[in-house]
Amino acid sequence: MSERVAVVGAGAVGTTAAHDLARRGCEVTLFEAGAVGSGASGRAAGVCYDAFAEDIDAAVADRALTRFRDLDADPTFDWSFTPRPYVWLAREGDERRADAIREQVPRMRAHDRRVELLDDEALTAEFPALRSDIAVAAVARDAGSADPGAYTTAMADRAVEAGVTLREDTPVELESDGEGAQVIVGGEQGAADTVVVAAGAHTARLLGDAGLPVPVKPYRVQAAVTEATPLSERIPQLYDATGGYYCRPRDGGLLVGDGTEPIERDPDDWDRAADDWFVADCADHLRAAVGEVPAVGRAWAGLCTATPDGDPLLGERAPDVVVAAGWQGHGFMRAPALGERIARGVREGDWLAPFEPTRFDGDESFEIVEGMVVGEAAGESATGE
Repeated sequence: MSERVAVVGAGAVGTTAAHDLARRGCEVTLFEAGAVGSGASGRAAGVCYDAFAEDIDAAVADRALTRFRDLDADPTFDWSFTPRPYVWLAREGDERRADAIREQVPRMRAHDRRVELLDDEALTAEFPALRSDIAVAAVARDAGSADPGAYTTAMADRAVEAGVTLREDTPVELESDGEGAQVIVGGEQGAADTVVVAAGAHTARLLGDAGLPVPVKPYRVQAAVTEATPLSERIPQLYDATGGYYCRPRDGGLLVGDGTEPIERDPDDWDRAADDWFVADCADHLRAAVGEVPAVGRAWAGLCTATPDGDPLLGERAPDVVVAAGWQGHGFMRAPALGERIARGVREGDWLAPFEPTRFDGDESFEIVEGMVVGEAAGESATGE
């Protein structure tokens, strides 16, 4: 009999894991409390890059980009990936972040990342639509952008084609004897040899209720898209470390992200609409980035998940109970590699040691630090997704 695996959560990571597990011969059921991609994946910004200074992060990001490109070249996968440089910068007078960028780039290059430092003149020569007055910038050449919701839907369809049983609108509970766990649906126990919990902001509650606590905290982030503007054809993906915002072309307009609130949120009770102050801030961000302020067309909020050290939890929390959460805003951009690693871990026991959940007791007290930082304590990446 093939191994029976229950995957909880049909976001970008969960759908990819379900597909890859089925391709490895598992009998997979994918449970989703709402609709496919209705959680964080449907609200993500879709920035994808490999600009990581740590070796494991860089390798995971590189594999994710490879799979993104392969899927983009597959005419049967209804989705697209747009290659686009990714720039992050520090403004004049912000020497702390400028020094951090200068320190990051050689470490990234040591892991074969195609990144380089640019001064003000070189940046504006390559991207004349961007405003100058920078101390230093870096550019990642192997980067791109995509629609996270479209990827998640397409991957769910492919998972079903591979034999996965998809159960939308099916909330589940977990029941544990202190060792493993079982999925409970409508009060009845489901049949599974292994449970993979990739439920985003609901992960901590699901596992905690089963007596398997994990240190994952949901926090709120915000994004907006402007009306159509010619600037969408003229700028790269951008993270302004000094201003603390990111920007990329999307749907003919510009997507702007910021509005992070480092406060733990109830995953079932939070405001999905963007705040007025955030929409107002978008004008300042756009003025700083490109000197123009296209009108905001729509805006929204989403949830990211934080861990004590800024690294995700990926591996066994208990025998045959796998947790995949705590992406710090980098979940979608790494989903193709993370789903693959989950399938490999379940089938072969091969996990990534720095991400092992057993490094924590599960009841740690910690402050939320957003993943989109340069020169701060939440990791080594340039920005979030």
